[in-house]
Amino acid sequence: MSGRRSLIVLFATTWAFTICFAVWMMFGVTGIPIRAQLGLNSIEFGLLTATPVLTGALFRLPLGIWTDRLGGRRLMLALLLGCAVPVWISAYATALWQFLFLGLALGLVGASFSVGTPYVARFFSRERRGFAMGFFGAGTIGAALNMFVAPWLIDAYGWQMVPKVYAAALIVTAVIFWIFSAPDPARVATSPSLFAQLAVLREPRVWKYCQYYSIVFGGFTALSIWMPQYFKTEYGLSIAQASLLAACFALPAGAFRALGGWLSDRFGAHAVTWWVLWAAWGCLFLLSYPKTELIIHTVDGPAHFGIALPIWLFAALLFVLGIAFACGMASTFKYIGDDFPDSMGAVSGIVGMAGGLGGFLLPIMFGAILDRLGINSSCFMLLYGIVAVSLVLNFVTEVRRAPVMGESAGAPATQSSSRT
Repeated sequence: MSGRRSLIVLFATTWAFTICFAVWMMFGVTGIPIRAQLGLNSIEFGLLTATPVLTGALFRLPLGIWTDRLGGRRLMLALLLGCAVPVWISAYATALWQFLFLGLALGLVGASFSVGTPYVARFFSRERRGFAMGFFGAGTIGAALNMFVAPWLIDAYGWQMVPKVYAAALIVTAVIFWIFSAPDPARVATSPSLFAQLAVLREPRVWKYCQYYSIVFGGFTALSIWMPQYFKTEYGLSIAQASLLAACFALPAGAFRALGGWLSDRFGAHAVTWWVLWAAWGCLFLLSYPKTELIIHTVDGPAHFGIALPIWLFAALLFVLGIAFACGMASTFKYIGDDFPDSMGAVSGIVGMAGGLGGFLLPIMFGAILDRLGINSSCFMLLYGIVAVSLVLNFVTEVRRAPVMGESAGAPATQSSSRT
């Protein structure tokens, strides 16, 4: 297929994923007035915002496998059309259990990532695959789109208008996608059996990539739905102001994913992953520090000092953290494209599922820790510890070239790392 046609398919699929991601993150903004309406505590709010992420995570593996067998074009169309129904109905929900039930249904749009990733990758050569998957992954900019659109709709028409507009957007996007997409070029008449596709899950490297992705994508997803509420409670902002500042994280995390793909093609997946984890670790260390007041007893009497991040510095650190997570998401899938080119659907499905499960569990954990400690920045403390685990794992398995991931003693840790 011509390079021009491949780019058209890439743009169309990325747009579809962008709309899907905006819908997936919808409760991150609409959940704020819903929380006030229903009187939810922090754990219940975390459960409300995270429920769509659970379905999107659990269905990433089967949809990734079905993409290898049935083709990504038809599956993406089915997701866009099918999920418009529960999105529309959610505008009429009045109880928490109704929101949770509908959230499980509309959360299927989050699995569109495992459909689109192998679909677009097959239109590009191995040398350009990192860029293609990174560009497609930039559809996570939908989280920022949600933060711009949803607050405006809430202020003008109430939160019930948001799901109605989003349902219409899914239907329109389905039409656009079908017109500009193309049949999967790599589909064959006979596909491997389900058990043959799942056999790759015995490879230890797959689970290492799951751990990486659970923090870079899971952390991105969790913070995207948590930050509007964080800015509102920590700095006393309105929903529109809080969402605008939260976009300082969501926007670069989407826009710079294509850059992460290019860097992974240029310098290797391992080098990019190693350095973005360090960048994220440093940002999270500063973001974790809570507002603190100190009293120092001097010879002249007590001296009072306060330590707190001003809002501009907090937003700047979130911006850098978003870029780090974006590059980390791209480099993880560069690993997959290089190491498992014939099983990308299954591997991207299980890795994507791990990232989605991280995005589901983290907001609930944020709420539980917040209710327990009463410290807003405790969410960053948790992420700081998880990133530290990722750094240790990366150092032991790749930097030191320790043969603990199923390789022979003299072999490089991964195909990707052998180039760095």
